[in-house]
Amino acid sequence: MLTESIQNELIEIVGVKNIQVSNSSLLAYSYDATPGFQSLPDAVVSPRNTEEVARIVKLCNHHRIPITPRGSGTNLSAGTTPLHGGIVLLMKHFNRILEIDEENLTVRTQPGVITESLIKSVEEKGLFYPPDPSSMKVSQIGGNINENSGGLRGLKYGVTRDYVMGLEVVLANGEIIRTGGKLAKDVAGYDLTSLIVGSEGTLGIVTEATLKLIPMPETKKTMLALYNKMEDAAHTVSSIISNRIIPATLELLDQPTLKAVEDFAKIGLPTNVQAVLLIEQDGTSTNVQNDIGRIEAICRDHHAREVTIAQTKEEAEALTAARRLALTALARLKPTTILEDATVPRSEIANMVMAIQSIAKRNRLTICTFGHAGDGNLHPTCLTDIRDTDEMSRVEKAFEEIFHKAIELGGTITGEHGVGAMKLPYLNLKVGSAGIEAMKAIKRAIDPNLIMNPGKMFVFLERQRLVVQK
Repeated sequence: MLTESIQNELIEIVGVKNIQVSNSSLLAYSYDATPGFQSLPDAVVSPRNTEEVARIVKLCNHHRIPITPRGSGTNLSAGTTPLHGGIVLLMKHFNRILEIDEENLTVRTQPGVITESLIKSVEEKGLFYPPDPSSMKVSQIGGNINENSGGLRGLKYGVTRDYVMGLEVVLANGEIIRTGGKLAKDVAGYDLTSLIVGSEGTLGIVTEATLKLIPMPETKKTMLALYNKMEDAAHTVSSIISNRIIPATLELLDQPTLKAVEDFAKIGLPTNVQAVLLIEQDGTSTNVQNDIGRIEAICRDHHAREVTIAQTKEEAEALTAARRLALTALARLKPTTILEDATVPRSEIANMVMAIQSIAKRNRLTICTFGHAGDGNLHPTCLTDIRDTDEMSRVEKAFEEIFHKAIELGGTITGEHGVGAMKLPYLNLKVGSAGIEAMKAIKRAIDPNLIMNPGKMFVFLERQRLVVQK
């Protein structure tokens, strides 16, 4: 619990309506979309502007009170859970798009803006913001930045980091810095913008972002390819890329995922095949037509049972929406759904898919596989029940095997969900002990009191639960 005097100082900063301290109010902020991680904060504080964020952070730094920044709470690695108590900093008031600059092709936004809202706002100007995580209807730009989120269009267009040009950030000492800007080139000092993107709120609080926009593609086509064998679909992915075709979207769904999505959405997806590829290409009409023809030929060469092209915009949007519903649909089947994102080089996608199937069978588990196959980012999703301790031990063993296999194939333990607390034990597999120590040195330099989202990414043995007691 926070002392009464600290609570009063927080009320003075944000007003009584913007602080919650009762247990019933705190419960909703004790967990995120990650199963198995829950801890009550001591308060939820909702600042209204950057100056208030800075004052709150200075207060917390002085008293060594942990701060966990939070948007919509869609995090899938327990990155927004207040595991050390303290304050959840809720960014609900930072919900405005500040400027769409058509001359410089940028948008300046606060972190609490919903991703889909920003995408639609810039599209009304004929501009395009490509990063599109599956949670885009509810996730916020600040969370996308903290996790360096990807999305269905990541294969062709890249991830959030590729579009962050500048940031306003409140550091752990309460100082406000601005990085980057509306600049095509800027090498003045260290690249602090890139350092903050993907740092999971462990280095500072993002209060504003300047994002790059590009012109809207002239046209696009959407294709669905059906396969009787999962390995044929996986080999198709590698072949498309090796033929130097880069689709805007190249997604894979296995049969259990298809069945769950069709049962939920009822849009006419085939459920009697082992896998489907959802492929979208955009660009000029001539290039799209050429690429789609070549992709169709590659699909058929790799034993696609059927290849169809969406004939209307509505049909194409329904297919893409179905892919975005995969996690929601699967979550209805069992009490606990654990979604991961092991990522491998694109040439290894077939080997990784087959390894996941083997690992699931060996551990007697139901693991559905879908994901951004075109960029090697798979989402093995285990349907289980957290109350079944025996099964959960097999789930943990299976995912550890999956992470080891991804590393063996030249991949990584996370492509877009972040490390958070869930993957903290596995970070050394990717970066090694020396890499972890280098990251810790950066953390200590910027946040010496270790108040910024503690318990995420790595553990400091010297750190205790820093909660101010009455």
